[in-house]
Amino acid sequence: MKSQNKLLQQSLERWRLPDGIEELLPADVVKIESLRRQVLDLFHSWGYETVIPPLIEYLESLLTGTGNDLDLQTFKLTDQLSGRMMGVRADMTPQVARIDAHRLDRERPTRLCYLGSVLQTRPEISGATRSPIQVGAELYGHGGVESDLEVVRLMLEMLKLSGLDSVVLDLGHVGIYRELVAQAELADEQQALLFDALQRKASAEVMEIAGSIIDDELLRGQIIALKDLNGGTEVLEEARTLFTAAGRREPSPAIEEALESLRQIAECASQQQWGVELHFDLAELRGYGYHTGIVFAAYTAGKGEAVAQGGRYDNVGAVFGRARPATGFSADIKNLVALDGERNYPPSAIFAPHSEKSSLHNEIERLRSTGERVVVELPGQSEGAVEMGCDRQLVLSGDSWSVEPVS
Repeated sequence: MKSQNKLLQQSLERWRLPDGIEELLPADVVKIESLRRQVLDLFHSWGYETVIPPLIEYLESLLTGTGNDLDLQTFKLTDQLSGRMMGVRADMTPQVARIDAHRLDRERPTRLCYLGSVLQTRPEISGATRSPIQVGAELYGHGGVESDLEVVRLMLEMLKLSGLDSVVLDLGHVGIYRELVAQAELADEQQALLFDALQRKASAEVMEIAGSIIDDELLRGQIIALKDLNGGTEVLEEARTLFTAAGRREPSPAIEEALESLRQIAECASQQQWGVELHFDLAELRGYGYHTGIVFAAYTAGKGEAVAQGGRYDNVGAVFGRARPATGFSADIKNLVALDGERNYPPSAIFAPHSEKSSLHNEIERLRSTGERVVVELPGQSEGAVEMGCDRQLVLSGDSWSVEPVS
């Protein structure tokens, strides 16, 4: 008995998938494939062109321009042909930036979109996937808030198309923090300590670290205050007051520009009635290693992580020979559909009996050409239309075939 149990356990282990790696069954694939087509059609209608970057490439190219943000997330291996290190893409955004800068080489604004699998060494949050199907859109060649507004609106249209309701749009701007730490002239190690504490919203640590490394009382107070600048549109007025209060030096143009960009987005959301809840967090530094301006993320009930996110990342293409403004977003398409097993599956289909009659083959071809799903019986099978997941069947009436409901 123990021997049998051991063999059973070994068999189960042999077919067990790694944590965070999933296989999708037919019911889920139908939903994902349907949404994939709709999303790419949506992007196309907005003028975005589809590209397909490679799944794997040389490591220095894959990680160039992304700082350290993707290094730890990237699976690495040695190319058996060249002996060079290669990486499996963990994010397609840098690859698309390279395509814009190095391959297309356009001067005009360029809109690109993409969809494909990526692989990550660790999940974004505990229990999440490590093999997302990433979909996204990027706009290159325009540095104004208008392009940020376009990609945010396109992201929200994608979420609407996916059927996600009650979306909360979280907005921040990494330029504010960048400007403050630049004025404080912090060393890299000091910036890293402060950054980590801010991201964890660890108030006591932020105050302790800032107090020990920032001598300027004004700057220290402003950086500490960032952790509490989150909420509705009133946060933007609080921030403006913080940086322009009587008796304090004038805010830098960079901070003024950052706050104005966020204000314009809030105004546009109100005027165009986006139908989402806006939340501002000026200490949100997502993708700080390569983002340069506005950052945003969409959340919805029942999801423990953002269902879509993005931001501005100007000049990433400089390492490929062309410094271009850039903004965009991405999402895991698996997060945009309800993977609820067999519900509403299988899709509608017609069962055709096994026969060599040419009239039957002609009718099957005609039905398939109109978009119908036709399942043909195989010789010797005992299962009928119901067992094969069909709700209709082809029946011979005289010399012609007709489609009838399964009784």
